[in-house]
Amino acid sequence: MSCLTARNVVAVVDREAFDVLTVGITTDGAWVRDPMDWDGLEAGTLPSVAPDLPPFSWDDLRDVDVVFPLLHGPWGEDGTIQGLLEMAGVRYVGAGVLASAAGMDKPFTKSLFSAGGLPQVPHVTVLPQQWADPAGRERVLDRVRALGMPVFVKPSRAGSSSGVTKVDHADDLEAAVESARAFDPKVVVEAAARGKRELEVGVIQRPDGTPWASVVGEVVQAPDSQHAFYDFEAKYLDGTSSNVVPADVPDSVAEQVRTYAVQAFAALGCEGLARVDFFLTDDGLVINEINTMPGFTSTSMFPVLWQATGVDYAELVGRLLDLALERPVGLR
Repeated sequence: MSCLTARNVVAVVDREAFDVLTVGITTDGAWVRDPMDWDGLEAGTLPSVAPDLPPFSWDDLRDVDVVFPLLHGPWGEDGTIQGLLEMAGVRYVGAGVLASAAGMDKPFTKSLFSAGGLPQVPHVTVLPQQWADPAGRERVLDRVRALGMPVFVKPSRAGSSSGVTKVDHADDLEAAVESARAFDPKVVVEAAARGKRELEVGVIQRPDGTPWASVVGEVVQAPDSQHAFYDFEAKYLDGTSSNVVPADVPDSVAEQVRTYAVQAFAALGCEGLARVDFFLTDDGLVINEINTMPGFTSTSMFPVLWQATGVDYAELVGRLLDLALERPVGLR
């Protein structure tokens, strides 16, 4: 998805204001100058960065004025790229090192949400050392069983619902944890929200730095969807989910979502932009997670939310680049 996002953003950057250089990172970690020539892809497939492109060096990076780090998941959205850009002295769009790292790590995100007074579903964190010790494993499984079934087992630091399993029976817990551990040795298990609807809202900063929340949207799965939840295939590949903007919820609910989204943005110390996700349950509204670099294709939820709020795609990209140019690197 990072590749599709990059191509969409590059297409609308103001070429009178910016000389655009497109850089890709291969699966082996090499930085290359990528023309983003991905036409002719088969339906249901995603583009990737070719390894045989001209290299992009550290010296090249330090000549750049501002970076739009359109990367999702570990080694991109988790503070690592942000730290590298800080060391290079290059301004960049979006959250800083700490907010990016905390937003990527679900247990740490939950701790900050709790400190910020935001309601959440109960959860249990499964640490690697606990899982490796038979007695520790049984203790943590007892805590998970106490959440009640069903539960969702997730890698702590993965994105796009990778490695997530819905578990309906306690006997399947260990297999689900092992599946999540294939993506991350640290795992989080969440109680399932009852009767949930999935609501999302975008947050950006105004020029003076104050956060501004968009209208509220809803992710809706098709009635005939075979997915137990909103997983990677439902999100990106098979068209079994859709975005409804604005969401059909009472004004009081929409306003509460927007208020909580701004609280979440502040709780993590985010900058630039974020998408904040919620569940509207039988028991009320709870926060699910925050994405400090959300999906950014022209049809992704974040830009669609802002389009409905009155900020079109090109203006949104321009606003975020302007914010990044005004913000210095280093301590602030």
